[in-house]
Amino acid sequence: MHMTITANQVKELRERTGLGMMECKGALAETRGDVNAAIELLRKKAGSKVEKRAGRTAADGAVGLYISPDRRLAALAEVNSETDFVSKGEDFLAFANAVAARAAGAGPVDVAALAALPLRDGDVLTVAQARENLIAQLGENINVRRFARYAADDGHIGSYVHGRKIGVLVQLKGGDDQLARDLAMHVAASRPEYVTPDQVPAELVAKEREVYTAQAEQSGKPAAIVEKMVGGRITKFLSEVTLLGQPFVKNPEITVGQLLTQAGATVTRFCRFEVGEGIEKASADFASEVMAQVKGG
Repeated sequence: MHMTITANQVKELRERTGLGMMECKGALAETRGDVNAAIELLRKKAGSKVEKRAGRTAADGAVGLYISPDRRLAALAEVNSETDFVSKGEDFLAFANAVAARAAGAGPVDVAALAALPLRDGDVLTVAQARENLIAQLGENINVRRFARYAADDGHIGSYVHGRKIGVLVQLKGGDDQLARDLAMHVAASRPEYVTPDQVPAELVAKEREVYTAQAEQSGKPAAIVEKMVGGRITKFLSEVTLLGQPFVKNPEITVGQLLTQAGATVTRFCRFEVGEGIEKASADFASEVMAQVKGG
């Protein structure tokens, strides 16, 4: 008996799996038009593709963002792909933003807990399943790497995403939305590591002091002068790594600390995600591989 597969069935299957028309048609033919059975079949088939791709380094990608209308709840999510080309696609960015929204709404403890949640309210697909479907659809390894979630009971949150590659959240008390956005842009550009000098770990300061002292002592100047030089370098170091000590990007005449004082505002915390930071990207050195083979052979 020949089974007719309708265009609507193919459309539904494509929407639910994100896979190509021919793959969906073939699966429906195999399952005699049973959409749910076709989904299972496609997931099994895609599974082998997913496994093959899972070994490849995903060091590109995009930062997804969710921020609530009242700016009291926000999340960033870094989702990695293998190439910039894939990360620029609308489906990829929609997934990254949906992951950020799910992280914001549900407040999972870690990436594994996030993966087990439905991607969107009322979805049958979990974050993990939606990721697998995207891998099958786009043909690259895709990985939900990390997320950050801010909930501000008092104050509000500023956010900024630069070219999909850098994402920032800044939590503020006082100030307004414009200040919050300006500060988020500042963090994107100036890469502070801490909010205030007292947050800089003591061992880090001690290490810097050691380096500066060794350098200053080589100058042959008296101990009192050396001490003064080292003190000046430490002050400079603290202003470079702290948000409050940095010159404000929109007006370098003042520091961010002075800007906040003028606005009667304080920064509680911030986070900055840059796509791929800390991921070792495998670089193929084919010439040396060939040379090793020649020598070995």
